[in-house]
Amino acid sequence: MPLIVGLGNIGQEYMGTRHNIGFDIVYHVADTLSASFKPGGGPFLSGEGRFKGHRVILLTPTTYMNNSGLAVSKALKFFDIPLSECLVCTDDINLPPGKIRIRPSGRAGGHNGLSDIIDRLGTDQFARLRFGVGNSFARGRQADYVLSPFDPEEQEDIATGIDKAHDAVLNFVREGITTTMNRYN
Repeated sequence: MPLIVGLGNIGQEYMGTRHNIGFDIVYHVADTLSASFKPGGGPFLSGEGRFKGHRVILLTPTTYMNNSGLAVSKALKFFDIPLSECLVCTDDINLPPGKIRIRPSGRAGGHNGLSDIIDRLGTDQFARLRFGVGNSFARGRQADYVLSPFDPEEQEDIATGIDKAHDAVLNFVREGITTTMNRYN
């Protein structure tokens, strides 16, 4: 049973920001699976759905980004899901807006949410889908940039990227990480 985690910050003021693209991806998948989110089991909201005979758990932490590891570690235990079936969807300033990259493991790459997950799990051996949010910010303004909405001229690339990420997540559910990487990278 796959666990699909979307990273982001809680609160209305963060909706639609670059840093919350992980939430946006998971919400898009939830629409397809007719899954609704509810609290319970830890510092997260979760929804359950089925895709091609596979039961799927979707999750959004109710912590801030820098404490995402708490939600992920609690969810893995609560739902009794092996780490090999977890896919974390997150933003990446090192990719152009809308581009996705899927990896079976790896370092945090300066991403505080991924860093906290790695620290709390004690390993970087979990799959991640990185979604490009661009990096056109002035030196020292990275935090402001990732907490800002996408520019109007980026919207088409973002919408296309979210659709591609959605399809990649469903492919992960159906066929696993290797096939998903081969198909979507």
